[in-house]
Amino acid sequence: MSEHLHHEHDHCDCGCGHDHSHDHESKYEFVVNTSEVSTDEADIRAKIDSILADHYAENDNEQVHQFLLNCVDLTTLNTDDSESSVAHFVQHVNDFDEQYPQYKNVAAVCVYSNFAQIARAQLEVSNVNIAVCSACFPSSQAHLETKIAETALAVQDGADEVDIVLNVGYFRDEAWEELCDEIAEIKQVLGDRHLKVILETGLLKTPEAIRRASILAMYSGADFIKTSTGKGYPGASLEAAYVMCQCIKEYYNRTGNVVGFKASGGIRTTEDAVKYYTIVKEVLGEEWLTNERFRIGASSLANALFQSFTHSDAKPF
Repeated sequence: MSEHLHHEHDHCDCGCGHDHSHDHESKYEFVVNTSEVSTDEADIRAKIDSILADHYAENDNEQVHQFLLNCVDLTTLNTDDSESSVAHFVQHVNDFDEQYPQYKNVAAVCVYSNFAQIARAQLEVSNVNIAVCSACFPSSQAHLETKIAETALAVQDGADEVDIVLNVGYFRDEAWEELCDEIAEIKQVLGDRHLKVILETGLLKTPEAIRRASILAMYSGADFIKTSTGKGYPGASLEAAYVMCQCIKEYYNRTGNVVGFKASGGIRTTEDAVKYYTIVKEVLGEEWLTNERFRIGASSLANALFQSFTHSDAKPF
């Protein structure tokens, strides 16, 4: 689906048509250095403020709240998750379908990879996917063979989508080739299932680092780029979302490949969700307003959204 940057290639796969084989590293540098996405913090903040001032109000309505519920990856990633707790968690999604057939359900349930089989056995709703966090989430610190094996087992157990964390150690050491190959090899295990690559933007911090990580992840086969794990570092921010969406747009314009955006980590209120929706809509356009291209990873947000469009105190999830 994506144009990969494999080191065994003799030419650049960045879409430029040039041969960069004389410089082994330059294909990674090339796709990053030719990006025109702004990393000026004041400029980014001003653009976000302007987008929200002009468009937030028009998007804060029941129709959008319902759409956003259908973009939620309903998540449980706790140290004390168990087979029974995960089964109970998934049952909420089944019950919602039965009790509220007039509303669209969440997009996916997201669990640790070892619970894919439990989630698959429990889930009775055909249009909700099973997403797993794999490849030694949330640190991504393990042998590549371990990450591949974990991911392959999750797929075997019924996972439809896999969320992994970009290898921030490789990123920090500027080991681009290793970083890109790792993502590409994990993607290979998935076939046509979606791979979401978590950048851990709260750890990367700067717009420049977020831009670079976004580009490398997309050129390595990511179907989605995702802000955060929600574990140990600051979660999603509007600044990170804006930079990531600009990178997705540029990548699409250069390659024709569609990459989705997922905001995750600390998004709990309807107001927060509408802000991310507004950024996606204004930067990427209406075509990205589908749960095939836009997700929000959250646990408590689903209930908040439901209460917003039903004006009730019910907590179905």
